[in-house]
Amino acid sequence: MKVTPTGLPEVLLLEPRVFGDARGFFLESYNARSFRELSGLDVQFVQDNHSRSARGVLRGLHYQLHQAQGKLVRVVRGSVFDVAVDLRRSSPRFGRWVGVELSEDNHRQLWVPPGFGHGFLVLSETADFLYKTTDYYAPEHERCIAWNDPDIGIDWPLQAAPVLSAKDAQGSRLADAEAYEDPSPSR
Repeated sequence: MKVTPTGLPEVLLLEPRVFGDARGFFLESYNARSFRELSGLDVQFVQDNHSRSARGVLRGLHYQLHQAQGKLVRVVRGSVFDVAVDLRRSSPRFGRWVGVELSEDNHRQLWVPPGFGHGFLVLSETADFLYKTTDYYAPEHERCIAWNDPDIGIDWPLQAAPVLSAKDAQGSRLADAEAYEDPSPSR
């Protein structure tokens, strides 16, 4: 597995070794020892989630103010544009974002640490999105930043207006949102 820091150094791009032939392919999607050695992170995942979304669905930007979740995300069907935003007020990169394409073809994964908002836009007809989290889902602590906040300025590869949930359509502006006061543990 290859691990590369992104434009936000705490957010890591993981590229597993893929062994393929005429029958298909094999890859190791997660190995705790390899992840720890290559990322320098010692995390414990407690929950796995799976979502399926149609083309144009935009989910996010989500985070939990308490019980902050680190997320290891990947796509097993289709493709998405995946985004992480630094929401740590004391970070010199507060409000900055990074985006990468994750797909069933490139097998990439993204590590989104606690203290970062997360969202994605479905680029394919449908996408199955899997993520491992370091803490449990806590709806009472979930928050949402507006996907189109001009202060963040995410360059979403939109072909039309995105399909949003009611919650995501009412996301807060970063300037008004509850954000993390202390930097989360990172590398």
